[in-house]
Formats: sequence, structure tokens, C-alpha cells
Amino acid sequence: MGTVFSFDIRDAPTAAIESALDAAVAWLHRVDEVFSTYRSDSAISRLARGAIGLDDCPPEVHEVLALCVQIRRATNGWFSHTPDGRLDPSGLVKGWAVERAWQILQEAGAHNTCVNGGGDIQLSGESVPGVPWRVGIAHPLRPGELCTIVTGHDLAIATSGTAERGAHILSPHRGAPADGPASLTVVGRSLTLTDAYATAAFAMGGRARSWLDHLDGFEGFAMMRDGRSWQTRGFPGRGDLQVVGGTVG
Repeated sequence: MGTVFSFDIRDAPTAAIESALDAAVAWLHRVDEVFSTYRSDSAISRLARGAIGLDDCPPEVHEVLALCVQIRRATNGWFSHTPDGRLDPSGLVKGWAVERAWQILQEAGAHNTCVNGGGDIQLSGESVPGVPWRVGIAHPLRPGELCTIVTGHDLAIATSGTAERGAHILSPHRGAPADGPASLTVVGRSLTLTDAYATAAFAMGGRARSWLDHLDGFEGFAMMRDGRSWQTRGFPGRGDLQVVGGTVG
């Protein structure tokens, strides 16, 4: 998927957890084979260019496309898997894949776990007994610094922005690069939804804060291009931070 994945498991190692870790890694490779838009032989690339039909695709494609349609409706079209007329469900796939990998570990007994897919994170439990996870959000305007830290026990965290990949998020309603903040972070429980909602909120631009304020179960933090920031009322973090060591701990 063109990014780096990592697993941070704080439970005591067991044969079941080690086996589940192998299964989670195999799952992510499977997702890349099916959904990568960088691979011409992936099912999603072949479907996009008409080389195969939907009936020829594996069940994962049917599941993801159905979710994309649901989220497009829930966001009034601000999330789209065809923003420029070309099939690309990448705005949902990474979060969905990470959440499924995390579920594999959970079912094997790894209950204090952080799975990170290119900065989109599903975590559970504690970093050490009695201490919640602390996840640093990179400052999009000041490299090497953090703009906030998210703290919690059972959270999904996703950030959309232009700092790493430039203007890659399209506004479905304008068919042009979204004119959003420098970065926007959404926190929820399910990374599948959190990742997609972060993409949608970034595409909304100035509408995002009001939308997130009224979205049950989700909170948001945005760093604006002029250095100002805002956050929703229940955002589980702190703003205006300076350099701190590490991004997760």
C-alpha cells in the first residue's frame, strides 16, 4: 500500500499471539495484492480499467465497495471512492485493513496492542499497566515537532493532510484538490470509519469542525495553514506542544 506498517504488542508473548502476528502480516500482504492501486495486477486495478467485472473479484472487494457506498451517504458525498471518476477506495482500505489486523491479534489474546499503518492507528488496552497509550500527532508546519498528543485506551486515530504526500485528497464536489487545513486528525473507536471520516472531513475544509462536533462517537483536531488550531469538545488530547521524544509510547 505504499507505506509502512508496525505492530506494538505489550502482552506477554505466547504461541497464539506469535501465530496471530504472522496471520496479521499475511492479511496485510493479501490486502495489498487485492487493493493496491500501485499494482497493475491487483483486483482493484483490473476492475478499475475494466479487465474484470465485480463478479470476478474476491469477497473483500465486495465488502469494501459496500462500505464505501455507506460512508459516501453518511458524509453527504464528501467521502468518495470515485472522486475523479476513477475507482480508488484507498481512503477506506488502509484503515479497514489495519482494524482487521488488530482484530486478529485481539482474538489471540493480544489485548494491549497498537497497530500502525502509515500513521493510522488502532490501539487497545494500555502501554504499560496503569498507563494509557500516548500517540503524538506530527506538526504539519514544523518538522520534528508534535502539534498534539492523543491519550487513551481503546481508540482509532487517523490523520489526513498534505505534509507527507502533497495535495492528494480530492474534493468529490469540486473534482479538484481539497482546500483543507494543513492536517486534520479524527479519533473514534473503529479505524475503518475513523480513517474514512478523516478523509471526508479534510475534503470539507471549513465545514469540518461543525460536522465533527455533531458526529456521535468521533472527535477531531485540525492544524490550520496559518498555524492556528481547533479541536472538538471531547478530543482526548492536548494542543500547542513542543518537541517530545517518540510518537507512540
